[in-house]
Amino acid sequence: MATAIFTALIMGCNTEKSKNKIENKDISKTEVLSDTLTKHLKPFNPQLPTIGLLMFNGVLQGEVIATSDVFAKPNQKMEQLFNVITVAETLNPITTEEGMHFVPDYTFENCPKLTALFVPSGYDMFAHVRNKKMVDFIRKKNEETQYTVSNCAGAQLIGASGIADGHKIVTYVGGGKQLQKDYPNLKVQDDSLVTFVEDGKFSSSNGNLTSYISALNLLEKMTSVEHREFVESYLYIDQLQNWKR
Repeated sequence: MATAIFTALIMGCNTEKSKNKIENKDISKTEVLSDTLTKHLKPFNPQLPTIGLLMFNGVLQGEVIATSDVFAKPNQKMEQLFNVITVAETLNPITTEEGMHFVPDYTFENCPKLTALFVPSGYDMFAHVRNKKMVDFIRKKNEETQYTVSNCAGAQLIGASGIADGHKIVTYVGGGKQLQKDYPNLKVQDDSLVTFVEDGKFSSSNGNLTSYISALNLLEKMTSVEHREFVESYLYIDQLQNWKR
């Protein structure tokens, strides 16, 4: 969670008044800047459902942002409804595929109990599906989550964990055949036709901007149609859908 600190600017001028160098300090009025950032930080509330966003080096940042965009929005009374946290193997800054640096909130060891876990993607998943700590984390957290969601090639991590064997899943467009070959116990859907699929506690999408679909779908399940529509309007989703040159 980023923290911004504003400091007041204090200006003083000293004037020499005598040969004895007695100083008169004329301190100007201190300008107290209003707090425009820290007041928006959302504290962790153990009474609220917690949404965990898995991160790793090379993650597609849009898939992390999409989920946080949706679940971090308040209700119409401006009340916080969820804890939204990021989790990675260590607290070292994560470098996304796009080159930005995100600092995780928690590690695999100290991650709090999750209501839902979102597993994102990267262009190169080779090392991640072979990362035993990451796969074990997904497997362990799935025992406590009510929902587990993958976007894009995050389906490969779901496959490696074995948690969704026998369930429907979809991955990025063009990736389904390899996913089915690597994890034959998954019921991989035709990614050229299916954008989003839900099967029990598991749901998945093609990723990238369709990550908003998986997030909004789960938001509606956890709240209401009305709140999902409110968040869509908050995000101007309708304007994006209706956009034309």
